[in-house]
Amino acid sequence: MHHLHRHNHRILLLFFLISATNAAPASATTTNYQRFKEAPQFYNSPTCPSIDTSGTNVMCSDQAIHVAMTLDAAYLRGSMAAILSVLQHSSCPQNIVFHFIASATNNNHHLRHTISRSFPSLKFQIYPYDSSAVSGLISTSIRSALDCPLNYARNYLANLLPPCLSRVVYLDSDLVLVDDIAKLAATPLGDHSALAAPEYCNANFTSYFTPTFWSNPTLSLTFAGRKACYFNTGVMVIDLQRWRAGDYTTKIIEWMELQKRMRIYELGSLPPFLLVFAGNIAPVDHRWNQHGLGGDNYRGLCRDLHPGPVSLLHWSGKGKPWVRLDANKPCPLDALWAPYDLLQTPFALDS
Repeated sequence: MHHLHRHNHRILLLFFLISATNAAPASATTTNYQRFKEAPQFYNSPTCPSIDTSGTNVMCSDQAIHVAMTLDAAYLRGSMAAILSVLQHSSCPQNIVFHFIASATNNNHHLRHTISRSFPSLKFQIYPYDSSAVSGLISTSIRSALDCPLNYARNYLANLLPPCLSRVVYLDSDLVLVDDIAKLAATPLGDHSALAAPEYCNANFTSYFTPTFWSNPTLSLTFAGRKACYFNTGVMVIDLQRWRAGDYTTKIIEWMELQKRMRIYELGSLPPFLLVFAGNIAPVDHRWNQHGLGGDNYRGLCRDLHPGPVSLLHWSGKGKPWVRLDANKPCPLDALWAPYDLLQTPFALDS
């Protein structure tokens, strides 16, 4: 009888959990209440340079590796996995400083608490981002998710981050590293480039812009004398001093303003970057952005890795690994993301 009572209690508990899950879709609101496990502590190897960790000095240290990411409640689970992957594969994890950009309207106290709880020793700062400046510049794109103002925060990094900071690695929230980020951060930028990223010159570059753009000689001549190739802005090494000197934020904004008047591209925040930088960036090996893994798994059309070695896996595209895993409809490569998932499940034994 006692066993039956316990069995009924478990059924009621499961019913409650299922009802709660079905009651509200996975949104920014419900994500706010997700709990994450504490990550392991990672320590520097003996050969790591020592950095000044006092006060604001660490936020500017040239000895530190600086990583910039956006923080958003809806993608927080991806961000936490990305942070863990960076630390786990670093030879000097205690020398990594994270610079998080979050919407000024967000509950940044909750975000700060969540990160501190999972990564008690993490060196980080959260910078509020006023999206009203960019909201009026955003043109609707082929995917509504691309129109989120926080997608455009990468345009403003040089304004948001401390003026003393000279180099930063920008990372999206839907990726994991499987290699030491120090190698990526040390990418040589040459004498002139303000940023470095993996280029994909086999991609159809013309498809990122409309016939209106290509039929207007004044506009299409933008790429004259430049070997313009597609690059993905989810992984970039940026020289912030050169960016500021070149006033690149203003140049990106000018293209966005033109787009509002005469629709010259279709796809979110990427084309303005291509217009300003394509053909003028320092190259990065493709291993550092195995992108497109979020390609839809509709009818089993899961993406595979590009040929060659892998240092970073990037689920760019509609399908995010945590969503597909939760729905029990994962793509094979989603299993490579799962070990970095810090989400605290209702049935987990640890607190």
